[in-house]
Amino acid sequence: MITEQPAHTPGRTTGPDGRWAGAVPWISTAVRLGLAVVWAWAGLAKVSDPEAAAQAVRVYRILPESLVNPIGYGMPFLELALALLLVVGLGTRIVAVISGVLLLVYIAAIASVWARGIAIDCGCFGGGGAVAASQTEYWQEILRDCGFLLLVAWLVWRPKSRLSLDAWLVDQ
Repeated sequence: MITEQPAHTPGRTTGPDGRWAGAVPWISTAVRLGLAVVWAWAGLAKVSDPEAAAQAVRVYRILPESLVNPIGYGMPFLELALALLLVVGLGTRIVAVISGVLLLVYIAAIASVWARGIAIDCGCFGGGGAVAASQTEYWQEILRDCGFLLLVAWLVWRPKSRLSLDAWLVDQ
């Protein structure tokens, strides 16, 4: 005898996306908050010393001097804004896309100084500046940022998360 299963079973965690569909919003929440910690850490490390942040931008030797201070002083606030938006879960997909673009810029800048033989500390989490060639960590920094890009890609793909303003606004 064949019995039909109801289309929706209360408490069921499976769905059209597979066995773990109920876990996806929680995974997205963890990814969203993890990425928020990264941006908050980076922004807070730089916001208290804007001159050091500007110097970290300067040593890349990419931007004209007229843009070094605006970028160096403004970048920590952009990073903190991204962190705040991710913490509250507002505009998650858009914030993830902006995060991805910013990370790609960071990766390109690090690759640029590496290719040009310039020895610097990236200044990604404060500090920055010239260092001895033996102290550079370009490979690790690029891999780290690629790992962050994986988090970004998840949020672009699966932005719906728990404990977010996005979810609250949809329910209103």
